[in-house]
Formats: sequence, C-alpha cells, structure tokens
Amino acid sequence: MDYHTAFHISASGMAIEKLRVEVTAANLANMHRTSATPEGLYRPMRVIAHTPSPDFTRRFGELTAAGGVQHVSLEPLAVAPRLVHEPGHPHADSKGHVAYPGIDHATEMVNLAMALRAYEANVVAMNAARTMTARTLDIGGQ
Repeated sequence: MDYHTAFHISASGMAIEKLRVEVTAANLANMHRTSATPEGLYRPMRVIAHTPSPDFTRRFGELTAAGGVQHVSLEPLAVAPRLVHEPGHPHADSKGHVAYPGIDHATEMVNLAMALRAYEANVVAMNAARTMTARTLDIGGQ
C-alpha cells in the first residue's frame, strides 16, 4: 500500500469526524430554539458516512483516486418536537405548549465524545503512517 493512500484515508476520516463535531455543536446550540410555525422549527441533523461500494478491497484504488474513501451526507432526523408547557411564551399554542426541537442532550454529548475519539484514532493512524514513512526513508538512505 502506498503511504500517500494511508495519509489520505486518515485525512478523510478526520474530515468526517470534524463534520460530526460541527453538526453536534449545531444541534446543541439550537436545542432551545422555537418557532411560531412547526415548519420553521429546527430539525436535528446527523452525518451519514458510507463507502460507495460494498466491495471495499476491489475498489480501493478507485476510491482514493476519486478524492476520498467515504462519501458524506447530512440528513435531518425524523424526531417529534419536544412540547413544554409555557403559557407565557410568545410561540405557545392555544393549550400553552411550546414546541422545541426533539434533541436529546445526553445523546448529543455521546455523539460528540464518539466523534472526538474517532478523530483522535485517525490522528494516531496518520502519525503511525508518518513514522513508518520516515523510517522507510531512513532505511532506504543507508
């Protein structure tokens, strides 16, 4: 395997995990945002990463040559809004309920921790490839 490919795979993984951290931060930042209409309510998002081919080993060269190992998409979650009884709120309905996005704080924090650990794992893999490349050059130069 070419070392450039190893660097590319780790960089792709780090980019995906960075996006997961950003999306999780956006979900947490908007969890208390309300709207006057149900259509204007913030919808929590998730990062979906997938390889374009189920046979990864066969298409390995094509994937890295195409600029990335994984393709990423952002998809809104189909969760029901969280209703809170706040009769004095400007966005309260006739029953005094205010709709907030259906974001679970604990779930988002777990997603954040997982994304950070996966990012760190990709950094370790990239550093290992860098060390192996440097050692190979040292051995080859002797």
